[in-house]
Amino acid sequence: MPKAHRSPIDPAGVDFLPVSENLITARLIERGLTGLVIAALTAIPLVLMLVGVWEGYPAWLAWLLPAAVVVVTVWEMAIVPRQVRAMGYAERDEDLLLRSGIMFHKVMVVPYGRMQYVDVSMGPLERMLGLSTIHLHTASPGTNALLRGLPASEASRLREQLSSRGEAKLAGL
Repeated sequence: MPKAHRSPIDPAGVDFLPVSENLITARLIERGLTGLVIAALTAIPLVLMLVGVWEGYPAWLAWLLPAAVVVVTVWEMAIVPRQVRAMGYAERDEDLLLRSGIMFHKVMVVPYGRMQYVDVSMGPLERMLGLSTIHLHTASPGTNALLRGLPASEASRLREQLSSRGEAKLAGL
């Protein structure tokens, strides 16, 4: 697996592992379907205007709404590969680091001793692409973390690893 791109706020000497490239496909499908639904909904006034049911609706607005949705959807889909490649995780002795963001970089540190439990989930699209999501639950709801786009086997391994490390840190208290 290739190494993820470096960020200026990455801790020195830490190599982040990237999430699966299949997450790009999943996000493109999600964003494409969402954009299609929203474009269809915003095109209703246009269709009603064109068939003569809603003649008083401004033509410029009827065309602008679906066009804006299409432009925004295409933009979101264009940046998906960079967003996914900016995501990564690193296991250290005392904590797990999660990284994301291309414009606004974010590195989250989750100490093993603060983890209460670790969930692994897999929706229909994720299952089709062999992906899983890990949800790290801590004592504080504000520090719960998600790691999307892991291969299912890696998510299972990481769940067991994080759970055992978390239990070992809690046992020491």
